[in-house]
Amino acid sequence: MSDPAAAPEPSFNTLYRDHRSWLQGWLHRRLGDAWTAADLTHDTFLRVLASQQAKAVPSLREPRAYLLTVGRRLLVNHYKRRSLEQAYLDALANLPEALAPSPEQRWLLLETLQALDDLLDGLPAVVRRAFLWSQLEGLDYASIAGRLEVSERTVKRYMAKAYEHCLLVDL
Repeated sequence: MSDPAAAPEPSFNTLYRDHRSWLQGWLHRRLGDAWTAADLTHDTFLRVLASQQAKAVPSLREPRAYLLTVGRRLLVNHYKRRSLEQAYLDALANLPEALAPSPEQRWLLLETLQALDDLLDGLPAVVRRAFLWSQLEGLDYASIAGRLEVSERTVKRYMAKAYEHCLLVDL
């Protein structure tokens, strides 16, 4: 006898069957790459299945709008990651070969950069900048205040906001 709790709800299966090819086509038109579109479509449905919203699938009045929202967020994350990777590769291209990291080190650095970007996602740009200057460049608050043309007190508020965000984020 099979365990009914182990199988996804039929409503999710219906959502997938009825809308997967539409979502994949939409992503393919945006990306121009069928493989990446298929990956992002898969990720979209995984997010839906993993979320609390999966239980509410039968009550979705506009399932395509919901899927589009999740798919767009994944598409934005995809472009951000690609941009981050390109910036990293450009920086590597300027390094002398003797100083270039190994492929394993490159992968770890890219993963770390992506995790940091995900962690700081949602913070205002000026708060992110202050936090990164403090943590990565070791700048003191006075130096950050000078760069941002704000008071040290404002920088302290920015840093407090960034620390609070890092502590409360659910990755």
